[in-house]
Amino acid sequence: MSSINKSGSYQLGHRQVRRLGYGAMQLAGPGVFGPPKDPAMAVRVLREAVAAGVNHIDTADFYGPHVTNQLIKQALHPYPDDLCLVTKVSARRDEKGGWIPAFSAQELTQAVEDNLRHLGLDVLEIVNLRSMLDIHQPKEGSLEAPLTALAELQHRGLIRHIGLSNVTPTQIADARKMMPIACVQNFYNLAQRADDALIDQLAAQGIPYVPFFPLGGFTPLQSQVLVDVAHRLQATTMQVALAWLLQRSANILLIPGTSSPAHLKENLAAATLSLPPAELQLLNGVA
Repeated sequence: MSSINKSGSYQLGHRQVRRLGYGAMQLAGPGVFGPPKDPAMAVRVLREAVAAGVNHIDTADFYGPHVTNQLIKQALHPYPDDLCLVTKVSARRDEKGGWIPAFSAQELTQAVEDNLRHLGLDVLEIVNLRSMLDIHQPKEGSLEAPLTALAELQHRGLIRHIGLSNVTPTQIADARKMMPIACVQNFYNLAQRADDALIDQLAAQGIPYVPFFPLGGFTPLQSQVLVDVAHRLQATTMQVALAWLLQRSANILLIPGTSSPAHLKENLAAATLSLPPAELQLLNGVA
């Protein structure tokens, strides 16, 4: 566990979590739909992540759907006391695996109840509301109605903390007038830097920023600069990309996903990789 400790820790909800966590999305089948080819391997990856010191796992009941949460429960329940499971709501899947907005109070309630049941929990630690005003990117528009619905579920004791995903700075500011926001989860990595100013604002407010697709997601990061830096540091490109995020700001929490034990080990080793100033400067120019 000592190596992952080098990533540092940060407050998430009312817990301290290690800054290098794990995202469960890739445990589902192709296109995040259906079961994995090798469920036993998925269970093994989850157990090895926790054994290595990961105590922040990101999931959603619409991964699969239901698949990743059921695997998490199978692999890890009863959960370690320090494990922070973060889920997200506001989407559902059609029979072909398409992503459909599910923003109504009834749909959000159903999603929270499904997450509780499939994870085997009485209360969800953190629920991120993912804006579906545009499926692919943040889009301005009011989130008051869905946040009000989640606040009611929080009042009922089903949710401890509420976070936001796929959102704009204006939506974050509006939400914070309604309730404390536990974290913000947006698309950000070495090449996708639209949230640079937002990350610094959130850091000043003590709010964690959780970049999804930290390694590029469905289109992995491609950069000759990244390849060259990795070669000089005798590391993989993915380790360098994760190390860059860890050094970018102390409030960044990472949730790289994988369905491979070897890739998991490789990702977690990024905690020990320190990027020298000259290499950092080159990487900062990638975007």
